[in-house]
Amino acid sequence: MAEGAALLVDDILPKAPIRQWVMSFPFALCFLFATRPAVMGRVLGIVYRTLASHQISKAGHSHRTARTGAVTLIQRFGSALNLNIHFHMLLLDGVYAGPHGAHGHPCFQQVKAPERSELEQLVYAISERTGRYLERQGLLVRNQDNSYLVLESQDKTGLEEVLGSSITYRIAVGPQ
Repeated sequence: MAEGAALLVDDILPKAPIRQWVMSFPFALCFLFATRPAVMGRVLGIVYRTLASHQISKAGHSHRTARTGAVTLIQRFGSALNLNIHFHMLLLDGVYAGPHGAHGHPCFQQVKAPERSELEQLVYAISERTGRYLERQGLLVRNQDNSYLVLESQDKTGLEEVLGSSITYRIAVGPQ
């Protein structure tokens, strides 16, 4: 993992400050993402757009005048080989705004590291946007007392049982 990140930062990504963001999810969402990868892809888009919009706004620009970028690794397992889907995102620590200068190239504008209050706002925004998306898809039901996922089994092979056991560190099949 670290070697891949170093390759990206040293040889592929622009020579600009980069911050790693890690986004983990509750067990129920990990299970949903494992069984419905298209939903996971849409949630990754929500995470990226939320963070990119924050960077652009923090730099004092709009989406018309500035851009940022990221590379994301979707890690499917934790250190115990349990199902634990989470995102490792290398996000530019600023924005390219412009064009500026004699050659018309955009200039990089770094932003300050996020403060705790900003991180809390970002987590809240990502949670709310993800929840609204899942509601529109009919996958999440929210009422006054609680929220729950609506997951109808599509798996006839028993893989969902194994995935569910893996998330909670339980042995799914056999005594070994």
